[in-house]
Amino acid sequence: MVRLNKIYTKTGDAGTAGLVNGSRVSKSSLRMIAIGEVDEANAAIGMAISAMDGGEVRAHLLRIQNDMFDVGADVATPGEVDGALRTVPVQVERLEQEIDGMNADLAPLTSFILPSGSVAVSALHFARAVVRRAERAAVALNEVEPLNPHLLAYLNRLSDHLFVGARKVAAGSGGDVLWKPGGTRDE
Repeated sequence: MVRLNKIYTKTGDAGTAGLVNGSRVSKSSLRMIAIGEVDEANAAIGMAISAMDGGEVRAHLLRIQNDMFDVGADVATPGEVDGALRTVPVQVERLEQEIDGMNADLAPLTSFILPSGSVAVSALHFARAVVRRAERAAVALNEVEPLNPHLLAYLNRLSDHLFVGARKVAAGSGGDVLWKPGGTRDE
């Protein structure tokens, strides 16, 4: 169980951070960059949640925020550590099931979608872009220090989930804003 009595510890003042296994790394390391990107993605998801009044997508995102702490703990635990919190296949499978459920009633795409529309739709597209950045950071780390493959799959699926979630929310508020290739050249 996590217990935080004191928020500042001064242990990071020299530019290092502690990992779950007790080791310390530079705050500029690939691992800390990936942890930071996952944290930022979670915050972006929180912004999207705050832009929604309710509904299925919001309910999914509330659970996903908890999953993102699991993902962050997974990234923060290098190597094999007994009892380490790891991202598991069922978390990836749940995202896939939710994607399929949300996508079932949506019209097929006929164009790329602009990350626009309502505040909620725009926030979901922004969160998707931030998750993609977190995924790139995790992939870069994985190229140097292998990560749990389920963690990488989770981040990949999550950006798809946010895209379909944005489409689902857009369907209830005027539809997707579609890209019109070359459509603004003569304006």
